[in-house]
Amino acid sequence: MFLLSVHIVRSVVCCCCCWCWCSVQKRLVIYFLSSHTHKRPLPHKSTRKPLPPLPASDTEEYEDKIRVIALYDFFAKGPSDLTLRKAEEYIILEKLDIHWWKARDQNGNEGLIPSNYVTENRRTNLEAYDHAGGTRHYLIKKNDTGQYYVAEKHLFVSVPELIQYHQHNGAGLITRLRYPIGLMGSCAPATAGFSYEKWEINPSDLIFMKELGRGQFGVVQLGKWRALVKVAIKTIREGIMSEDDFIEEAKLMMKLSHPKLAQLYGVCIQHKPLYIVTEFMENGCLLNYLRQRQGTFNKEMLLSICQDVCEGMAHLEKNQFIHRDLAARNCLVNAGHIVKISDFGMARYVLDDEYIGSSGTKFPVKWSSPEVFHFNKYSSKSDVWSFGVLMWEVFTEGKMPFENKSNSEVVHEISEGCRLYQPHMAPLTVYNVMYSCWHEKPEGRPAFSELLQTLTDIAETG
Repeated sequence: MFLLSVHIVRSVVCCCCCWCWCSVQKRLVIYFLSSHTHKRPLPHKSTRKPLPPLPASDTEEYEDKIRVIALYDFFAKGPSDLTLRKAEEYIILEKLDIHWWKARDQNGNEGLIPSNYVTENRRTNLEAYDHAGGTRHYLIKKNDTGQYYVAEKHLFVSVPELIQYHQHNGAGLITRLRYPIGLMGSCAPATAGFSYEKWEINPSDLIFMKELGRGQFGVVQLGKWRALVKVAIKTIREGIMSEDDFIEEAKLMMKLSHPKLAQLYGVCIQHKPLYIVTEFMENGCLLNYLRQRQGTFNKEMLLSICQDVCEGMAHLEKNQFIHRDLAARNCLVNAGHIVKISDFGMARYVLDDEYIGSSGTKFPVKWSSPEVFHFNKYSSKSDVWSFGVLMWEVFTEGKMPFENKSNSEVVHEISEGCRLYQPHMAPLTVYNVMYSCWHEKPEGRPAFSELLQTLTDIAETG
């Protein structure tokens, strides 16, 4: 018999969407491993004829089905949906696509559910037993010298210092810590549309509450869909975009569901002007968010903003989707201070010649790569160039790139090899990442997947 005893300090820390820590207490964990085996006599072979199989029970039909636990409440929004109750078990009958599954509850009711609201019910799956808004739990351990850690390479003299560090650095965790579980722990994620393949929204289901601002496409208002879901409603000015082409693209854009993309819920096409209905982001556009909070950010916070954007762009890149107008003004910040990319692909449908022509003041020359302002050639690598400029915006807390230069001067300087300067809040390692995005040739720039790994490494090593 072997005996192994380990002293650990137990403290629950939650990440991904939230974090918290409780009173620290010591616990002795003891594991017993048996070293003995017992031999049994072999059974005699039976000469009896085997019994016929038992008749199939009603439950056997579902033995091979996936069983899941609901992580959040989900209220059916139509006759085809199934209401989910947090912590209850459901059987998955069919995976219609990556975002919507057909499920059955314990009372035999069937319907569609969002796949990101459930997790597989396995004993090894911690989410299934203790989940709050995307929570992960870790044991904070204490070594022989009295230092605290989750990942052994990162040691701290106190638990608050550990939490503060991991708020801005994953360093061995699934992701960095976000915010107190009591404040945001019950926050449910956005769904890919309001239901399966429901891209068209009836305008009578919308309640307009207040104006949030005015953007390139028109007025943006806070509203509610069927008095259930807070949404942002963009009114598209007539004549500003190719509406028919955009509507076809919107059906595909709705399926681009990711935690770092502002979710498109659907489009109202029954009357003019066109309405685009998206996820509501409480803290508004990233550019204003940076400018209004100047002086309150540290380098780790600014790097985490860049990581959020890079995660979203890596997802677009993976799905071969080009943003075409990536900038801080086209990113949004939610109540949990998570940054999400907005308006991806919209610039493709703008009909305003001033916007798409390099001579016009509306054209985003200062965020554009040479192949875009010279040849109007877009790719994921032209998005990478724009991401480098966005990183510069973040680390200057919202300054205008090439602030005192005209568009024509910027085109000339970029063509001559000039680049934006190193912001004083950006360490050289971070500036090197920005600079790598500004290679003259697209093939010389890193992919977003590479950039994400580089930013993660910088965040973890400091």
